[in-house]
Amino acid sequence: MNKSFWSDRRVFVTGCTGFLGSWLTAHLVDCGADVIGLVRDRVPRSLIVQSGLINKITVVAGDIIDYHLVERTLAEYEIETIFHLAAQTIVTIANRAPLSTFETNIRGTWTLLEAARRNPTVQQVVVASSDKAYGSHKELPYHEDMALLGSHPYDVSKSCADLLARAYANTYELPLVVTRFANIYGGGDLNWNRIVPGSIRSVLRGESPVVRSDGTPKRDYVFVQDAVNGYVTAAEQVPNALVQGQTFNFGQDQPVPVIEIVETIIAQSNYPDLKPRILDQIQNEISDQYLDSRRAREVLGWRPQFTLEQGLRQTMEWYSDFLSTDLPDK
Repeated sequence: MNKSFWSDRRVFVTGCTGFLGSWLTAHLVDCGADVIGLVRDRVPRSLIVQSGLINKITVVAGDIIDYHLVERTLAEYEIETIFHLAAQTIVTIANRAPLSTFETNIRGTWTLLEAARRNPTVQQVVVASSDKAYGSHKELPYHEDMALLGSHPYDVSKSCADLLARAYANTYELPLVVTRFANIYGGGDLNWNRIVPGSIRSVLRGESPVVRSDGTPKRDYVFVQDAVNGYVTAAEQVPNALVQGQTFNFGQDQPVPVIEIVETIIAQSNYPDLKPRILDQIQNEISDQYLDSRRAREVLGWRPQFTLEQGLRQTMEWYSDFLSTDLPDK
């Protein structure tokens, strides 16, 4: 990461109040960037609000699907760099109510891309795709040249957003890079039905964590600070011909079964004898998913700095502080 690159740079972050968006915004502010954040809903317990960080950025209130608002923001604030993170990110919600997911994840992406295309100050656009965009393949790990085969609402929304981004890069030469991350975890994620925050909250309360699957699906996990490093590193290198218009996978390249994540969390808690409660009830979710991150390592020079154990330990400490008033006396 090149801290001087971001000094006084005008950066637009969509999804800045989300889990990853909060961490990314904090890093950019720390580097001296002039951050403009798009905020649809104010979430009082979100990291960006609780930390006071939201008072250190310019807030634009509105929805990513509002084209005129997005274009006005890019023009009036003379945005140079865009991180497009705004999305509905929960698979179960997408399955239950797909229209809002399609609106935000697909329409929101073409709205942002079209506005960026029409504003000459924009120098870099980073679009957050996902490992879910690949859908289900017999061959693993996923590499960047594989087809995008999303077949359920959330997966499809990410496949579409990914394809749209590359269409704008290829057709209009929009200076853009697409990131496909493994499962990102860390403090500040308030989506409790995700395996890491949900399991940590349970064990901190002395309760058995719930596993919605049978525990066998394999996933790759990347700590949020490593993810932020990946995003800013990719943005800095957009002018590179090997980066412009390309896609990059980011992960530990060490897939583990879901049950192993839960057992590691239990082992690091004050209740090591807890047993997970296996529901085996998931539907419309891909079983094994993990990435090949060689391109990010070789082209961008990115490498994760945190092992899974180190990342989970820091994450547990964050939630212990955050939930301190809700925890039983030791």
